[in-house]
Amino acid sequence: MKVPLSSPDIIEKDIGAVVGVMKTRHLSIGPKVVEFEKRIGNYVETRYTIAVNSGTSALHLIIRGMGIGEGDVVITTPFSFIASSNCILFERGRPLFVDIEEETLNLDADKVEERLKNMSVEELAKVKALLVVDAFGQPADWDRFKEVAEKYNLKLIEDSAEALGSEYKGKRAGSLGEVGVFAFYPNKQISTGEGGVLVTDNEELDRLARSIRNQGRGESGEWLDHERLGYNFRMDELSAALGCSQMERIEEILDKRAKVAGMYGEKLAEVEEVQVPFIAPYVSRMSWFVYVIRLEKGIDRDRVIRFLREGGIECKPYFTPIHLQPFYRKMFGCKEGDFPITEDVTGRTIALPFFNNLKEEQIDYVVEKLKEGIGRISR
Repeated sequence: MKVPLSSPDIIEKDIGAVVGVMKTRHLSIGPKVVEFEKRIGNYVETRYTIAVNSGTSALHLIIRGMGIGEGDVVITTPFSFIASSNCILFERGRPLFVDIEEETLNLDADKVEERLKNMSVEELAKVKALLVVDAFGQPADWDRFKEVAEKYNLKLIEDSAEALGSEYKGKRAGSLGEVGVFAFYPNKQISTGEGGVLVTDNEELDRLARSIRNQGRGESGEWLDHERLGYNFRMDELSAALGCSQMERIEEILDKRAKVAGMYGEKLAEVEEVQVPFIAPYVSRMSWFVYVIRLEKGIDRDRVIRFLREGGIECKPYFTPIHLQPFYRKMFGCKEGDFPITEDVTGRTIALPFFNNLKEEQIDYVVEKLKEGIGRISR
């Protein structure tokens, strides 16, 4: 049996929405982008939504729009997709990593506060923001991060790229910091092919982000009227049309993913060598992005992955620590041992196949092969 790692849930209505745009004269800078922004903004309950061509672009717009620049420091996590720290480098800032919580895999607010407490006055003056990631869709402990941000007068950025639909104490991800982002790559909860959005209640950030995403054009929108350095980060109409169609069934999609995660949880409960994802009690709704397990210490994770792949099961380690990526080692002198929890976790994680329409017989096959692989490798 072949089981892919992910598979987008595209239905005929989605295809029709995209074809409908192709029959119009608007392929870019048209009404579908505006509609998509409204749908996301209404769902997250934020005042402003700016659609762009990727979640990475949305993060870059935030760093630029907040005035974070050369020499400025942003505290963030080493356990994430690399865009969450690269966006700081784009503007010549510096990511300062702090280790994660062992259970949630999110940035540890207590460790962040301890790091800030031990800084000199000169070091503190350079720290401008906290960029907190909702890892694998699970919201971080946002009340704690708000306390820390207020105490040290820091901007609070939510990388909710993986968390559309998740809730923290009844409030939706993306609205928990001063600004948030979502991404819509094909393995996300909804997809626009490529694409992302920035969501905020900050009017000035909205104004700047809209300009910068569109070649720095002014509010007048005049084609050759450029007020500042900008980029072509626009989302196209075809992507927005797909996003609008997908958002019409967001609740159905989230329910499907929760069902798949629930089946995995039940079937893996009997596998002693596997730790299933932990969901913190303050998470009032979990929007599942991926399903990542941890193997017991001492089991060769890479051999288990190879065994699963030989059986036709696509799976991957999630994530490689950002601080151990080659150019981060070179730029900042990062080394093994810097963040022990992150390094321990990333040596034991496996992302199993996970998508809306994963069938129970496929899950049974994955679990059976996983048990077989662990048994062979542990002997």
